[in-house]
Amino acid sequence: MSSRFETFTPLSGANFGGLARLPGKTDAHRFIQAAESEPETLPRALAEFQGLMLLRGMDAIAQEPSLLVRLSRIFGPEVENYRHTLTPLNMVHETVPEIFVVSNTPPVGRQPPRRPEPPLTEDGKLPTRFPHRRGWHTDQSYRRPPPDISLFFAVIPVPQGQGQTLFANGTAAYEALPPALKARVDGLEGLHVSLSAKRSRDEVLAGVTPRPLLPHEQPQRQPVVRVHPVTGRRALYLCEYGQMDWLEGPFVGMRPGPDGDGAELLAELMSHLTRPEFIYVHEWTPGDLIVWDNRCLVHAATWFDAANEMRLMWRTTVSGNPGAAYAGESKSWIAA
Repeated sequence: MSSRFETFTPLSGANFGGLARLPGKTDAHRFIQAAESEPETLPRALAEFQGLMLLRGMDAIAQEPSLLVRLSRIFGPEVENYRHTLTPLNMVHETVPEIFVVSNTPPVGRQPPRRPEPPLTEDGKLPTRFPHRRGWHTDQSYRRPPPDISLFFAVIPVPQGQGQTLFANGTAAYEALPPALKARVDGLEGLHVSLSAKRSRDEVLAGVTPRPLLPHEQPQRQPVVRVHPVTGRRALYLCEYGQMDWLEGPFVGMRPGPDGDGAELLAELMSHLTRPEFIYVHEWTPGDLIVWDNRCLVHAATWFDAANEMRLMWRTTVSGNPGAAYAGESKSWIAA
């Protein structure tokens, strides 16, 4: 059956990702109605794009936020209600609880990451490779089952040249691993935990006392090489300094802590995963919407001038198909 959608791949400046659109003038209402009438088209395109899809001209969502939830439901059976998952209410949309608000203005007040030092690479480009670029992660990897898909919408982005979102392709990175390293990570598990647990690398190095964790906050094991439930392809699935447990991890069965062999392996893997050929840099414009697959991508935010610029972004989280390894599991993050 033919589709009304046009697709283009890869995204500009990258070796993966793709753009989906309808012919003619872009309109969010028309686009979402078409997606609902062809519910398999966009999820199939997302898989063909290796987990990264750009939609432009979705401006109407800013005035009608429920449209973002409708679009999110195309990508999976469950769209998270943030009021039910212990998310601070100042970060939840006032009328649409499925929307997580990312903004540097009140009531959220979320500040951008620090600017890298130096701010540019030796050839004058934006730093993307670890460890020059920090903050690489996949959403909520400290949960079991972890989420599938994120949708991120630009209500008010900052001017281009700052506030970018970076994506790294875990599938291509895994396939490019040297055979010996590939054999080393197959079957290995990472230990993930929320940043609020005070178990990040920087906090452990600083001697910060970790706080006691409740049952729903416990570190969670995740495969370092994750089999995608739709494509069957294998991808690197790990984060760097913030969302790994640096007291007992970052890897199960390896010497823990910032000075252990697990730390050395993590640095090697993150440096490989963020090589330029695996990266896409998105410069935001108003009305942009990016859909990404947390099962095979990692991403990072970049610095922006929060003292002089306002940024307002909305995110939804879609779950329901984490793969056979999670079959039958209850949600680890839901307090009993």
